Amino acid sequence: MTYQYVQGTRVPALGFGTYKLTGADCRQAVAHALELGYRHIDTAAIYGNEAEVGEGWRNSGVPRADLFLTTKVWYENLDRAGVWQSAAESLRRLQTDYVDLLLIHWPNPRVPLEETLHALFALRDAGQVRHVGVSNFPAALLREACQYGPIFCNQVEYHPFLNQDNVLAEAREHDLLLTAYSPLARGRVGSDPVLQAVADDHGKTPAQVTLRWLIEQPGVAAIPKASSPAHREANLDVFDFSLSDEEMSLIASRACGLRTANPPWAPAWD
Repeated sequence: MTYQYVQGTRVPALGFGTYKLTGADCRQAVAHALELGYRHIDTAAIYGNEAEVGEGWRNSGVPRADLFLTTKVWYENLDRAGVWQSAAESLRRLQTDYVDLLLIHWPNPRVPLEETLHALFALRDAGQVRHVGVSNFPAALLREACQYGPIFCNQVEYHPFLNQDNVLAEAREHDLLLTAYSPLARGRVGSDPVLQAVADDHGKTPAQVTLRWLIEQPGVAAIPKASSPAHREANLDVFDFSLSDEEMSLIASRACGLRTANPPWAPAWD
């Protein structure tokens, strides 16, 4: 496993995303991912699967201290009381005393950012949260968040078809982790001819090349979801090769502004 080091903390660069995984499928997927060697698991209150994620982790036998566990507070619950209630419910469902990272899932301009972050920092001070972060924050909003205290992470959509240079620059300015969700552009990387050509040169798949491209970038982690055991295993098989500077630039040149997640409540993107 490769790690990213942020603010003195070691984070597995490749995590397992659980969006849209539910019920027994989710429990089995999490347990299997941990059996394979994943140690970074991502969920959210709105996913409706925190209980299954917690059961999957407990069934795996992996010690809690070995796991980097992330969840999120939904954007409609960002007032102080909502943050505390959401966190308490997440901990109960996950069957853990703390989460390693608690994120604001989406910004909400109707709730002062300062109020939300102070509530999150209070949870950190109480030991229920190790690190506080945000998700779907453009660079300017991330800069504002950092004025209120130490932000550990910004989780955003990031893949070869979506340039995130502005957010990356801001993250590196503040020594933040950038976690890439939808890192495979919901399967679209598989049909890209440039990614296929690079993959052929390494005896890999376009998905594996994409994940390698992400985690070779300083301070970037990726959390692909994989419903099938074969895909979970394949996504983890990215640590035995590297990409040249030319290949890294070539892959980055595929950016075309594609967003697979842009709901009505999304902020104004950079």
